[in-house]
Parts: sequence; structure tokens; C-alpha cells
Amino acid sequence: MSLTDLAAWLPILGIFAVFWLLIILPARRRQRAAVEMQSQLTVGDRVVTSGGIFGTISRVADDRVGLEVAPGVVVDIARGALVGKEA
Repeated sequence: MSLTDLAAWLPILGIFAVFWLLIILPARRRQRAAVEMQSQLTVGDRVVTSGGIFGTISRVADDRVGLEVAPGVVVDIARGALVGKEA
């Protein structure tokens, strides 16, 4: 492989590196943070779902969470659908 062949590959490798730094790494960080937040959920936490529903956690199971959205109204939500805690 000659030097000109390597020079032809440099723009492609550069584009791949930029794509990796701007797209892949931030997505991994967000995913890691979401999994950590979901694993630390406890009863009484105020959370928001990916659908925009706010509520208070009333029970926690393996892959489901009981979310109280109104007094006396509890719905089962997949733990993965919870995207954030309220401050």
C-alpha cells in the first residue's frame, strides 16, 4: 500500500472518527445514565415517563414500577419507560 492509497483513506477515517465522537459516545453516556437512574428508583420518587406522564412511584418490581398518577390511581409502567426524576 502506497502513501497515496493511505491519503485516500484519511478523509473516510476522519469522518468515522467525528461520527464516533459526536454520535456514538454521547449516546452511550446517556444510556448508561438512564440505566443507573432506573436502577436507583425507590418508592416515593417523583418521576416522568417517556410519554410525558408524571407520577410518584408506589411500588417497585423487577421490570415494572407502580406509578401513582392521581390519588388512588396506580398504573404499571415498564421500568425502561422512566426517563427522569423530578427534583
